[in-house]
Amino acid sequence: QVRLVESGGGLVQSGGSRRLSCAASGNRIHSYDVAWYRQAPGKQRDLIASISTFGITNYTNSVKGRFTISRDNAKNTAYLQMNSLKPEDTATYYCHAHANTYTGEYDYWGPGTQVTVSS
Repeated sequence: QVRLVESGGGLVQSGGSRRLSCAASGNRIHSYDVAWYRQAPGKQRDLIASISTFGITNYTNSVKGRFTISRDNAKNTAYLQMNSLKPEDTATYYCHAHANTYTGEYDYWGPGTQVTVSS
């Protein structure tokens, strides 16, 4: 069992930066792929960035070049550095951990953190 808690959300001006953290407890996340999703009001939850257990990263086009996902397994924490923020980045941001092991497939979500970008 992994418990994820996001932090770092808040109000930021357009063009600004914010770093989100995803702190894990209950188990080590080094064996989990970690991803960040976001959900704007009235829209579906979308995958925006992921990092594998090997450190391989992927980004959706809308955040590529502006956002950076990283992980610190020693701190059991993942991060999302967001730069050049735009009003359309306003959403609730969720951390997700996934593992596919010989004992089964595991998925965990955090409760989310709100990011609001003012124009």
